[in-house]
Amino acid sequence: MRTVTIGTRGSNLALAQTRWVVARLKEEWPDTDFRIQTISTGGDRNRASLEAMAQRGDKGFWVKEIEEALLGKRIDIAVHSLKDLPTEQPEGLEISSIPRRVDARDVLIGKEGSKRLADLPPGARVGTSSVRRKAFLRASRPDLEIVNLRGNIDTRLAALGTPDYDAIILAAAGLIRTEQRHRIDEFIEPDVLLPAPGQGALALETRADDDLNIEVAYAIHDHGTDDRITAEREFLAGLGAGCLAPVGAHATVKGGVLTLEGWVGALDGSHVIRATTSGDPAECADLGAELAADMLGQGARDLIEAAHV
Repeated sequence: MRTVTIGTRGSNLALAQTRWVVARLKEEWPDTDFRIQTISTGGDRNRASLEAMAQRGDKGFWVKEIEEALLGKRIDIAVHSLKDLPTEQPEGLEISSIPRRVDARDVLIGKEGSKRLADLPPGARVGTSSVRRKAFLRASRPDLEIVNLRGNIDTRLAALGTPDYDAIILAAAGLIRTEQRHRIDEFIEPDVLLPAPGQGALALETRADDDLNIEVAYAIHDHGTDDRITAEREFLAGLGAGCLAPVGAHATVKGGVLTLEGWVGALDGSHVIRATTSGDPAECADLGAELAADMLGQGARDLIEAAHV
């Protein structure tokens, strides 16, 4: 029996995602043995320094060591949260498969009386470490107190048991994949808060010359998800922004038309730029690039750069 080694981070969420991927791959390749190998990344070891790393221009702090293992042939396929992948990949690697996306929305989880964003009382303490979410909250609810909150999903959920937080905001996908959907109090709709580009999606990365494992990974590729993700990531790339920028993007397809909405906010909440474009899903990359150009013309670059000063 042929063995394929799948590389991933070692967090509970990363392992849950990877086990889901392996189960889907096993359905398509029943005669193949899939082995999971966990790899510690710079982001795992230096969580407190993530913003400083981004300001220095460091990229790929959640994926660099996994990609090095892939290039070194210590693993055959890497599984990533797509939003963690830089828009430019190392030479010799490619995204060979994007499985069907789960819910892209952000969610709110709160204490009694703080179960919905609109119901949070003035002065409520909301936990998040996301630059995007901070910018949104400061623009839409300047009466709230934003408190940094880092760590894995279980650590963040446990923070609600302390006096330091009245509510927290997380990605729906992480809770769904770790079978904790019941913890969600409110799904925050994209017309209120746009998700991070690629949020809720996974990426299977391979060596560009590894035809056999490219074929293995591609067996669970979802074309509809790929179109939407491509539009979002081309928008992010066109802005010249990274995964820690105050940028949101969400693409949908309805009636054969792809609609992409983008959002960029000042970290202090003083200014927000929001725009939408639509067209043929086959033109998804061009739509993302065009929306980025439109928003750059409205001053988006200044907001992005100011957030990382």
